[in-house]
Amino acid sequence: MNNGSRYQTEVDLTAGNFSQGMIVEMVGPDMRVLDVGCAAGDTAQALVDQGCTVSGIDIEDAVPAERRSIFERLLVGDIEREPLSTLFDAGSFDVVVFGDVLEHLLDPVAALRDASVLLSDGGRVVVSIPNVTHASVRYALAQGRWRYTETGLLDETHVRFYTRESVCDVLERGGLVIDDLRATIADPFDVEVEFQAEALPDGFVEWVRHQPDAMAYQFLATAHVALDDEQPARPPLRPGAPPDRVRRRDSFHAAAEESRRERHQELRLRDHVVGLEAQAARAAASEAAAIAKQDRLELRAKKLRAQLDDVLREIDALPRWKTTPALREAVEAARSPRLRKEP
Repeated sequence: MNNGSRYQTEVDLTAGNFSQGMIVEMVGPDMRVLDVGCAAGDTAQALVDQGCTVSGIDIEDAVPAERRSIFERLLVGDIEREPLSTLFDAGSFDVVVFGDVLEHLLDPVAALRDASVLLSDGGRVVVSIPNVTHASVRYALAQGRWRYTETGLLDETHVRFYTRESVCDVLERGGLVIDDLRATIADPFDVEVEFQAEALPDGFVEWVRHQPDAMAYQFLATAHVALDDEQPARPPLRPGAPPDRVRRRDSFHAAAEESRRERHQELRLRDHVVGLEAQAARAAASEAAAIAKQDRLELRAKKLRAQLDDVLREIDALPRWKTTPALREAVEAARSPRLRKEP
């Protein structure tokens, strides 16, 4: 008689940001499913409820007696000692589910390649894997903490830890092509990892919350067996909920917002000062240009006065009978105080 599973949970298909619900959606209705790591059979029950035929295998016997009948076949075994292909027939499943299993395996690539043998034509593998780059783990590591827990991101039975990149890498090395990539979203204060937020530097908590994948608690993927030379691009990550909706609006958020407002005000003041300095520089440049122009005009005026004086001296040297009244009148005008005034 089993004592249940520590991984037992209720599957809420109405909660879009819930890994078991996502798995059920990604599998789809009326499929032949192998649930690897079936635990207490919670996900299997939800799959059966949508018309799937489910077989299960787990390293421990944790399925309650009243739920065992939902399985077409139910086995207890270590798939690293007894590969799936030795326990189930080739091509007998439309979907093989690894729900929070690969992080417990020493050789997940071998397990994925072996599981591919069990898939029918067009069959798929569905996986869920915890994200070790979640914000809560980043906070803990910043404080030198790495405390294993009974379940969750730092489950004491995990032998591997995954980022988004390494999730994709292990699937691809397992001979699969990723069709759909998703993530459940959780604020770091809503998960089980321990850290002391108040001891972290100002602004660090909110800054980390906004880093790539920091709000992703689990990654989920659907993948098919790669065809010859098939190398499609990886799909974008689809969050189970908008991070902004899940991210807490707490004192750290408020402090970061206040800091942003102050910084914005500082930048506005700086831009205003820079603008005034630019205006002053333009005015100074304009004044300097005007002074330079005035200096050029004065120099030109001096040259013209010197030329005029030479002409007047030449006219004075002429006999009076060689000058006309108009010329004498022009000479007198040239010698008037208004024209002779120094600048």
